[in-house]
Amino acid sequence: MEDHLLGWLRTLDEDRLARILANRPDAIAPPWPRRLDTLAQRLGNGFAVMETLRELPLPCLQLAEAALAMTAPTPARLAGFLDMGPDDVTPWLEHLHDHALAWPDDDGVIHFAEGVSRWWAAPLSLGQPLDHYLNSWTISNDALRALARNLGLAAQGNKRRMITRAIEVLSDGGHVKALMRNAPDGTVPLLDGFAWDGPVRSVDGGRFVTPGTPEKWCADHGLLFRPSWHVAELPREVAIALRGPGYHPPYLPVAPEVATIPVDPEEVDHLMTLAAPHVVERCAALLDNASKTPLPLLKTGGVGVREVRRLAKETGCDEDETRLLLEICTVARLLAWDDPSGGLIPTERFDRWRLDEGSARLRVLLSAWWRMERSSLRKIDGKYGTVLGDETTGSEVARVRRAVLSVLAHLPSGTGFADRDSLIRNVHWHAPLIDLGLLLDCAPAVLGEATLLGLLANGALTDLGRALAGLTARPGDESDDAVPMVEHDPVLSEASTRALASVRRSALFGPDLTAVVTGPPSAELAALLDRVAERESRGAASVWRFTGESVRGALDRGDEADDLLDELAAVGTIPQPLEYLVRDTARRHGEVTVTTVGCVIQAGDPALLAEIAAHRRLGRLGLRLLAPTVLVSAAGAERTLTVLREAGYSPVPVTDTGEITIHRARTTELEEPSNGKLILLPGGQVAELADLPDVAEIEAPPYMLAEPTPDPREHARRLIAASRADDDTSGRTWAIIGRMATRLPTAQQSLLGFVVDRGVRAGITLTGGLTATISHGELKGPALDAWCEEAGDYLEFPLAEIIEVRGAY
Repeated sequence: MEDHLLGWLRTLDEDRLARILANRPDAIAPPWPRRLDTLAQRLGNGFAVMETLRELPLPCLQLAEAALAMTAPTPARLAGFLDMGPDDVTPWLEHLHDHALAWPDDDGVIHFAEGVSRWWAAPLSLGQPLDHYLNSWTISNDALRALARNLGLAAQGNKRRMITRAIEVLSDGGHVKALMRNAPDGTVPLLDGFAWDGPVRSVDGGRFVTPGTPEKWCADHGLLFRPSWHVAELPREVAIALRGPGYHPPYLPVAPEVATIPVDPEEVDHLMTLAAPHVVERCAALLDNASKTPLPLLKTGGVGVREVRRLAKETGCDEDETRLLLEICTVARLLAWDDPSGGLIPTERFDRWRLDEGSARLRVLLSAWWRMERSSLRKIDGKYGTVLGDETTGSEVARVRRAVLSVLAHLPSGTGFADRDSLIRNVHWHAPLIDLGLLLDCAPAVLGEATLLGLLANGALTDLGRALAGLTARPGDESDDAVPMVEHDPVLSEASTRALASVRRSALFGPDLTAVVTGPPSAELAALLDRVAERESRGAASVWRFTGESVRGALDRGDEADDLLDELAAVGTIPQPLEYLVRDTARRHGEVTVTTVGCVIQAGDPALLAEIAAHRRLGRLGLRLLAPTVLVSAAGAERTLTVLREAGYSPVPVTDTGEITIHRARTTELEEPSNGKLILLPGGQVAELADLPDVAEIEAPPYMLAEPTPDPREHARRLIAASRADDDTSGRTWAIIGRMATRLPTAQQSLLGFVVDRGVRAGITLTGGLTATISHGELKGPALDAWCEEAGDYLEFPLAEIIEVRGAY
């Protein structure tokens, strides 16, 4: 099949090849192919074909299934089979061509990628072609002659000729209908069952050998075949003939219409500017709460309902928000399990996230939701699932989310969907391989989640929702640590900045000890007021009230009265009653003190403890004498033991029960140095990782070190040029390698030749000990231009400096 595809690719012009590369990002992913034969292998990959099929609308799949049920389908015959005009078939057939899932040969017969054929084991519920049964080794020449006589055909000629004549008769509806006039009673309902509910059915094997039965008559006339005693099959051509000339496969070239209502774009935009800041603010509040009280998990996994309700009450979220944001924060790696804490706590990534600008924080949350493989608001039997529990549907939930937003993004401007059922029907037309039951369950949840995140308002996508739905970058999986191409998308960046443009960064402080924010507060302002006051209401205007308990809570967390007043003064004018409250609470704060100690040091000799307390070298331990025989250290037990031993004393560790415990220390084995690896530095230079001790500390993600994926049109031009040059360079590979790679033995020269001619993967070693893993090579003068896995790009390696080639599997 790849040979047919390769032959077709060689006939394409630049425009068609560029469309294929644009529609099949899997084919142009690194290492991007540089020859058409390599591209054909990529395009024919079974897994890639399956993933591409998932993205196609219903007419493409219906066309493919109908064509697979035909013998030598052409566009004209396919249109006739579907009872459609050419204009109804051609656009969607071209769509299949532009995805390299189907292509025509010189005679116009449509061929399909092998993965497409595998998708439908029995297209249109039809069995194997007659040729499959009649060419079987189980059918002897005598059996074929008997079949020909039963069909009223000449029994002369070779096997191939008899098979051809039999297929012509059994494929003709008129001949089959005439043949049925002489059939025994019961034959018509028997064959109708196979034709409409088959093609494979269980049967009574004995009736196929009993004279006069419908089963034996059908077998004798080539209408039924038995692969085993109790199983019979109806051939494809016979089934189509039995279904009659009025049968046409289902084909829906136009999508069902979505019922819409007019919406006010300004109101939609306003609702987005209210929801987006709220999402960022509430995430910060949830994570701050989790940093104080880790979220425990149930024994069965996930966060319990009681814990969700507690968190919602303490942070001012409703339960739906809490469920959604907890799962988003976990996917975004802002929240993770911590063994010492025994629960979920914020990660170091959260510390960096909260210091970033608001739009960047919002994009991190949205990209996590976009790839999240769970549905937070989905109800099964009227109940929500467990937060962060096991999600059995996995990536299909993310597919539902993207399909729903994609359809909403194509609604006319100024309209929103009016009927959820019509929306779901349209979504299923655009993504027919999504399970309909899952779509019905998850679509309402997707709409609810999108509304909470500011992506949907009044049934219409906001600018933020359109930017997310229009992303061209691969969304990634839930297990991905980061999705930089999504989080840094320029259109999404602009929309997120606009969504947060209306946030308020100031408050109105009243003499009644309240603070009012007339609009969505910024995350920083909300965090400040939540720290010092108690929130009383939220919405178009949010209100906080200052009390002695709320101010004392801020002081308990380490705030100073003057610093607190300075921070509040920076966001509004502080009335005198509020200043009095803060200062009066601070004056009484600390009347009782509690001191933390690292460990306790005891000795029976008071003079010895006095000497230790006064020792100058032990000052770093923060020693304090509480009693003649009791000394406390600010450092932990391990640190205190080490420092005392260094000073010449002989302490021993003691457990809480007073038992002396001395453990044998384990020696730490040094790790073997790792082999040097190539990296591509800015400017196109190559260096070995082992030579750069500080390269591991570089925070730039790896995708910034390699060249981006090439433009589809430019790469199509290169592929066409390379295809024309193949004939000129054929046969030169071995001669050039044999002449230039003189340091290699013959066997290794051959392996290097396969890297060039067949794109195989191999490891090489250069002079100086530098190693690399290469594939997809080309010869450029005295150098091998090959894909280097360590560099993530195509690099040139001088043939004369390659001293070893080895297989890499």
